[in-house]
Amino acid sequence: MSGLDPETVMQFLFALRKRGVTDARVLAAMEKIDRGQFVTGLFADRAYEDMPLPIACGQTISQPSVVGLMTQALDVRPRDTVLEIGTGSGYQAAVLSKLARRVYTVERHRRLVNETGRLFSEMGLTNVTAMLSDGSFGLPEQAPFDRIIVTAAAEDPPGPLLAQLKIGGIMVLPVGQSDAVQQLIKVTRTEDGLDYDELSSVRFVPLLEGLGKDEA
Repeated sequence: MSGLDPETVMQFLFALRKRGVTDARVLAAMEKIDRGQFVTGLFADRAYEDMPLPIACGQTISQPSVVGLMTQALDVRPRDTVLEIGTGSGYQAAVLSKLARRVYTVERHRRLVNETGRLFSEMGLTNVTAMLSDGSFGLPEQAPFDRIIVTAAAEDPPGPLLAQLKIGGIMVLPVGQSDAVQQLIKVTRTEDGLDYDELSSVRFVPLLEGLGKDEA
């Protein structure tokens, strides 16, 4: 966000802290990634407000505080390999790229994969790979992962994703049976099984199986 005026940056970071994003590494990563690069068209002038905004293919870019809280709960370490399910605008993956060694992000809409791939390249984010894939099956060829983040809501944590999580690994995702009632949860895989923690109420688009219509 170096190209922005200091007051806009200060207000953006203040809003994150106010909503509970207090991890210094997460705040530093979000300060480095300009959300304005991921919001175009009619809503470009609202890029620095703490609100979700519509993007192409009927998807949304999550509000910055939710991105921050999910990233904070994920507790990414510098040597971690992270899998993101639901690339969307690419904003969440870009933030993760400043914290992890490697980020794989999968998306069911070809148009979004193409657009985010170009944007990652333009931004010099060489440790992020965007791929067209059915995210409900994860990315078995690159598994296991230290961290998995899901930016769409499922009724329950998908079994294939849990299976691709390392021992000691963390997955953060929204779960819920309707658009109105969803809970952000943190799943930690231990030697003895899975530990679940409820974090907060959220609202995400549903996690759908299969690829989206080819809109590229």
